[in-house]
Amino acid sequence: DLIEAIVRETKLRVEVGGGIRTMEDVEAYLNLGVDRVILGTAALKDPAFLKEALARYGGRIVVGVDCKDGKVCASGWLDQSDVDYLDFAIEMEQLGVQTIVFTDISKDGTLAGPNLDMLEQLKRHVSLDIVASGGVKDIEDIEALRRLDVDGAIAGKSLYAGTLDLKEALDACAGDVAC
Repeated sequence: DLIEAIVRETKLRVEVGGGIRTMEDVEAYLNLGVDRVILGTAALKDPAFLKEALARYGGRIVVGVDCKDGKVCASGWLDQSDVDYLDFAIEMEQLGVQTIVFTDISKDGTLAGPNLDMLEQLKRHVSLDIVASGGVKDIEDIEALRRLDVDGAIAGKSLYAGTLDLKEALDACAGDVAC
């Protein structure tokens, strides 16, 4: 109900992720007016589902690449796989994924800055749109991500903690579609 209200009552582009495991889930969110659906665990554990979602909805399907120590995690970050994050991103690109949300779990919620090294490696190995998540503290982090030419950033705790001013961040990204 909350997601539906946000879509209906604002002009925001809305993305939804977390626990989406079936085509019915994907369709329900997209039918509400959600712009993009983020698949995480399902992308890792159910390639047939991911392929079907991509075939039906293309760029409206985003894959979450959540990792710890370079290995992709699933099930709310509780299960660490043996899959290397770069190998997984390359595989996602080969399947037709256009956008990933990359989270270094060790940085999430820490305000310690995003993992620029891992993001740089992603930029070198794939041509996917990359949204950086985890660790963003302040405008300097936003500017560092822009220098890396990532396509977007998720800032959560920094906004709540007041270490990042949203207007300043949006102004810094003026003209960038993903901001």
